Amino acid sequence: MADKNKKRNNKNNNNYDEDYNPKFRKQRKKVCVLCSDKNFELDYKNPEQLKKFINDKGKILPRRTTGACAKHQRDITLAVKRARHIAILPYAAKD
Repeated sequence: MADKNKKRNNKNNNNYDEDYNPKFRKQRKKVCVLCSDKNFELDYKNPEQLKKFINDKGKILPRRTTGACAKHQRDITLAVKRARHIAILPYAAKD
């Protein structure tokens, strides 16, 4: 039993915390593009602007990816849905 504890301690004795996992690094908090730039206005009639917030399949990107705050993520979603409805943006990408 003492041998197992020694092996376990040798693995974790790399000056790391117990919860440290080298695969997952802390990422810097993303700043909302719409909050930081007051001149940036979201417009559903501008597809080039909205393409930043959708992926290649046409899905709306989540907040953790876009870095938008909750208020502006709702605005992004509304703008993308309006653009889809008037056929400026596709609902889904063609394969």
